[in-house]
Amino acid sequence: MTTLTSIIDALEPIGEDAWRGHIPDNWLQGRTAYGGLSSALALHAAQHSDADLPPLRSALVAFIGPLSGAVTITATRLRRGRNAAFVQADVTSDAGLGLRATFVFMGAVPSMLDHATGERPDFPRPGPDDRTYRGTAQVPFTQNFELVDKRDGGDPAEWLRWVRLADRDGLDPMVELIAVADCLPPAALKLVGRPVPLSSMTWQLNLLGPAPRTEDGWWLLRARTDYAREGSSSQSMAIWNAAGEPVAEQMQSVAIFG
Repeated sequence: MTTLTSIIDALEPIGEDAWRGHIPDNWLQGRTAYGGLSSALALHAAQHSDADLPPLRSALVAFIGPLSGAVTITATRLRRGRNAAFVQADVTSDAGLGLRATFVFMGAVPSMLDHATGERPDFPRPGPDDRTYRGTAQVPFTQNFELVDKRDGGDPAEWLRWVRLADRDGLDPMVELIAVADCLPPAALKLVGRPVPLSSMTWQLNLLGPAPRTEDGWWLLRARTDYAREGSSSQSMAIWNAAGEPVAEQMQSVAIFG
């Protein structure tokens, strides 16, 4: 099974701020690459497009078309100010442009504000005796992760799951996190009650700190559908680390054909 680390290590520079790579079948979701993988490749390219970038604080991702097989990743500096940098990264394949992401890198600045709300769901992190699973062959990319679901109680339009990459050695922490962050199925699938065709359209991720860390690779992910009608779903998402500290807030638009 091809790991994310080996995919990144195999990227071949093909000019200034451009790389050629390959998405293997074990990272597919239907006929396209798992969104967390293609976003991780885009982030890797963005990180290497400029020197001394500040920490990643936000990602805006558009899933434009299918990606598989041979891909090209191109990073473009949009603006570099005194404290923030905006970098665009495109991932293309033979089918054309598949993903466009805008990454915002920003350093800390003095502020009078110190405000945070929200509580971590009551779902303790997995221990050594807890049973995990590795996804299903029907959705190949899921087999790259170890997963633990919360199956009792909760919102009927919500997923709550502990997730970690099964092989994460050598990964940049931000690349690892963005690869994990999109791992949950759309929460509206719980309302449908059966597998149906779907496609993520856009995704925004806001980091709540400059250097998220966790223990043993575990992240707690939650996705909750706020609206699902006429084939369009909007969901809010959140991530906590193993210590229960909030790491990221997210929003995603998903087309659901069922």
